[in-house]
Amino acid sequence: MKKNIIKKITASVLSLSLLFVLSACGTAGSASDAEEGYKVAIVKQMDHPSLDEIANAVAAELDGFVADGAKIDYEIYSGQGDQSVLMQIGNQAIADGVDAIIPIATLAAQVMAVCAEETKTPVVFAAVSDPAAAELTGIDYVTGVSDALNTEFIMNMMLAQNPDAKNVGLLYSLSEINSATPIADAKLYLDAKGIAYTEATGNTNDEVIAAANTLIAQGVDAVFTPTDNIVMSAELAIYESLVDAGIPHYTGADSFVRSGAFATCGVNYTDLGGQSGRLAYQAMTEGMDAMEEFYLAEGGIITVNTETAAALNIDYNAVFGNKGPIVEVTTTAE
Repeated sequence: MKKNIIKKITASVLSLSLLFVLSACGTAGSASDAEEGYKVAIVKQMDHPSLDEIANAVAAELDGFVADGAKIDYEIYSGQGDQSVLMQIGNQAIADGVDAIIPIATLAAQVMAVCAEETKTPVVFAAVSDPAAAELTGIDYVTGVSDALNTEFIMNMMLAQNPDAKNVGLLYSLSEINSATPIADAKLYLDAKGIAYTEATGNTNDEVIAAANTLIAQGVDAVFTPTDNIVMSAELAIYESLVDAGIPHYTGADSFVRSGAFATCGVNYTDLGGQSGRLAYQAMTEGMDAMEEFYLAEGGIITVNTETAAALNIDYNAVFGNKGPIVEVTTTAE
């Protein structure tokens, strides 16, 4: 089934250089040496902790099937945040005759759907927050796992911690489809509460740093970022400035929190990656006829950075203890 998004991506990529760039990050054997069994391409949109965690979990799940006697060769690739690189990876995977592609994040999933359109090779995405908005539904060879965000719950966490908040910063990238729906939901929520908000956007690390500094200068009481890959890549560069300004950063994924943000309520990306790996194996071995358009990862996990909480002087157990179990993490540079 042809989609408008597929046509747009195809048109923009065909005009680019055909230079092939692959960033192979790991392997469970050479797919070209396999005489039988299954070949899988795991394609990250870019390198950062969330997507790395998912890719590693997918690989571990596939390794589990190998341990049970299946023969699966896979490689992990990074699209380096570049649509043309992703297209080259996808086209090469199809040319190599892979049995499934597991793209991680929205743009990677959209591009892989384009590449697999003719062959109908199963595309089983991971961490697409809004599959409908990304036009990844209604395609018979595409399924996957969504990490849709419960924005209202995170906003409730924010007000539980600071019921007197007057101005909330919304920090996101305009190039991330993942961010569109939760940012719109956050605005509706804040409007209904009579709370002002200040938007700041960036599409590169430097722009995200500048946007965060703008929010600090505006004196916002808290900052919200959804599952935005661009901001995630810059989190380690901005969290200390936010902490020094006394501003808690609420985010869409635990990887932000491990990189210094204050808190989130979302999904476990290791579990999500494992679920995506199982779905890919099912697609290869049983076909996709009985599979859903997509599956929703189980969320509701509160994650708090204890170091950031201490620096902000927030008693997170007192504030969030009645909202669910809390996972405590510290800041890492990985």
